Amino acid sequence: MKELLGCIRRADKDFGLIEEGDRVCVGVSGGKDSLALLYAMHLYRRFCPNKFELTAATLHLGREPFDLSAIQKLCDEIGVPYVVKKTQISEVIFDVRKEENPCALCAKMRRGALIDLCKEMGANKLALGHHRDDAEETLLLSLLYEGRLHTFHPKTFLSRSGITQIRPMVYASEKHVIHVVKALSLPVVTSPCPANGYTKREEVKEILDGICKKIPNARELMLSALQNTAQYGLWDK
Repeated sequence: MKELLGCIRRADKDFGLIEEGDRVCVGVSGGKDSLALLYAMHLYRRFCPNKFELTAATLHLGREPFDLSAIQKLCDEIGVPYVVKKTQISEVIFDVRKEENPCALCAKMRRGALIDLCKEMGANKLALGHHRDDAEETLLLSLLYEGRLHTFHPKTFLSRSGITQIRPMVYASEKHVIHVVKALSLPVVTSPCPANGYTKREEVKEILDGICKKIPNARELMLSALQNTAQYGLWDK
């Protein structure tokens, strides 16, 4: 956890993620990444130079089984208000539209619903659990499938909603996130999504893992490339 908190502190310093008086809502999907972020942000409140409030929210996409009682218990234990909002996103994507490649539309609908929920809760920032590996895989996805150099930014102001999206774990590797989740026995909830594990992102993850077998420090080099804003302009500080 110490290393994960160090990564969050560094990202906060580099990108100005947390400001005095912020009300931050962590989007909790039930997966390992968002749970690690939730717990880490709970601890980060203790020494963050800017004081902020913390809440958590989960979207129920309409598929079962999706038991969130263990996450509610965790939030009660760490003193973080928790809200669950039921939606029909899964029904729209799989039953109504019958999307063959559902991930992009699902992500867009979930993000919109989370933004609306943040406004309902009075939060001005939405914290998402994307880590370093996610940023690098998104870069490869954009390069190989869209023909452009692009990845998500650690901090994005959404002008239409007035909400700022932050990703405090962009410097943290997935292996450290996994270690934290196992060490703390965080209550990961398996996604009931029928597309879970069968996405383009999974394919790119395998490609990147293969590259790392030949070039062990490939992920570190990709992070350096993302940070090289003078040349690429992807992660402007």
